[in-house]
Amino acid sequence: MLPFLKAHAYGNDFLYVTEDDAAGQDPAALARTLCARHTGVGADGLILYRPTPRGAAMRLFNADGSYSEVSGNGVRALGAVLLHGRADAGNLALVVDTDAGEKRLDLLRRDGTRLTFRAAMGMPEAIVERTLEVGGEALRVVTLRIGNPQCVAVEGALSLERMHRLGALLEHHEAFPEGTNVEFATVESPSRVRILIWERGVGPTLASGTGACASAVAAAVAGGASRDVEVAAPGGTQRVEWTGQGLFLTGWAEVLCRGTWLA
Repeated sequence: MLPFLKAHAYGNDFLYVTEDDAAGQDPAALARTLCARHTGVGADGLILYRPTPRGAAMRLFNADGSYSEVSGNGVRALGAVLLHGRADAGNLALVVDTDAGEKRLDLLRRDGTRLTFRAAMGMPEAIVERTLEVGGEALRVVTLRIGNPQCVAVEGALSLERMHRLGALLEHHEAFPEGTNVEFATVESPSRVRILIWERGVGPTLASGTGACASAVAAAVAGGASRDVEVAAPGGTQRVEWTGQGLFLTGWAEVLCRGTWLA
């Protein structure tokens, strides 16, 4: 029997299992089993974590079992897991060690079960504007890293059909040997960006923390957006600030349930 918690941020959902409880398991196979929507618990990813004096250390595996360096929403939801049931959580700061470096979480407020954090996501890296041949067209994109690989197409309008048609092609494009997360973004105003997300190893998702950060950067570089924007995804709106100290992502997360996997 395997205990787990399920948490989400804006519908981007994760299962949390301690490293001790998962000892001896193949994490990739465990992720595929637990994250399956119909035969498992259902989630976008599995996070194995270990509490530390400052917060926790984590490893992330996508729903298809593939490895990922970091998830902004997964980090924030881990903060909610760590503080779940604690009444003394006001004005707390946590540090989560990820394979993309330390991520500091500052708890801003509680709204019932939802905890709002401002997460320090680090500096965006390897920002490049380029043109890729995909789906029979030359597509202008911004590629970069937010700890993980991102590819953002800044366009005049969003189309679900276009995201579904090109998302998988871009995820596995030859330009990205490790695969990439994909966002389609449109700048609605200098302070607001709207996105659709095709997440590496998952497919369409309601939200993405690193995807929101990447889209904010791409919108500033290629779309005339400011460096402090609201990023609206199907699951809700998060704030991204791009400052001289790096990217800061603000949004909520909540724990949904505690369970035991029996199979």
